[in-house]
Amino acid sequence: MRRSFEYSGALHRTQPLRYEESRGILFPRMATNIEVEKNNNESTANLIRRFTKRVQGAGIIPRIRSTRYHKRVKSSNVGRTAKLLKLGRKEKYDTLFKLGKIQERPQRRRR
Repeated sequence: MRRSFEYSGALHRTQPLRYEESRGILFPRMATNIEVEKNNNESTANLIRRFTKRVQGAGIIPRIRSTRYHKRVKSSNVGRTAKLLKLGRKEKYDTLFKLGKIQERPQRRRR
């Protein structure tokens, strides 16, 4: 009986991507293939242990965990739109404050 475990780094894409933060660009990354075959008198637990050691050695888990909570860099248009909305709200607040229609916001306590 011949059993084997196999891992392919490209689980969801045909060509995984690597993000280079300094330039904000995605580059193609090579897929990592790990294959372990069961020997004649080897237990299944030992086969799984050898497989996990190979996965650790390839550095797959730290690479996936590093991109787990990754956020995309916002485009300049998104930032510009947010800034214009903020300036519009501030201008409206200032005019209402000068007219006496609203009270001044209390300052937040800083620790």
